[in-house]
Amino acid sequence: MKPKKILKIIAGAIVFLTLPTLLLFGFLYVKYDEDLPTGTKGEQAEQLATKMLNALDFESYKNTNYIEWTFKNRHHFKWNKADNICDVYWKNYKVNLNLDDTSSCKAFENDLQIIGEDAKALIAKAINYFNNDSFWLVAPYKVFDKGTERSVVTLENGKKGLLVTYTSGGSTPGDSYLWHLDANGKPTSFQMWVDILPIGGLE
Repeated sequence: MKPKKILKIIAGAIVFLTLPTLLLFGFLYVKYDEDLPTGTKGEQAEQLATKMLNALDFESYKNTNYIEWTFKNRHHFKWNKADNICDVYWKNYKVNLNLDDTSSCKAFENDLQIIGEDAKALIAKAINYFNNDSFWLVAPYKVFDKGTERSVVTLENGKKGLLVTYTSGGSTPGDSYLWHLDANGKPTSFQMWVDILPIGGLE
């Protein structure tokens, strides 16, 4: 087979495989993408955020000293919330995170301590895993975290939603989440405008 014909076949295969994907993404983008809504800051937003925390028994969460969980069966966490330290496990790595003093963190591979730049890279990865994976675990309890802004948004159904924007902190500052609440203030769903997703407002 001639080289030109081979190239044409390869090019055709690439177009065949990528064009439907691009068309599907374009359809999803047009159908679901929403602009970040503009909310109203102030006392009403603060009260709505407090109502949500009360509905979720925030005091019990605050008084919980230890949480252990697994994220997508890949990242494992043992979080001593009272002392703000966490052991993070993935593959054959373990990192002892001190979330108040990252200079004292330690990294291990197969139970052997790693030092130098390799340790710094593993610690940075563990911090990123913790920031991301713990957020999905306890997101509703973080509406008053340092660097957050809260505002009230009127939803299409006429109800009030709580828009929370993380202006600083974590691994992806600038992300926003719009909480949909029931009459008691308990979250029923949320929409997100986040850096890692090209489509805004996914619910």
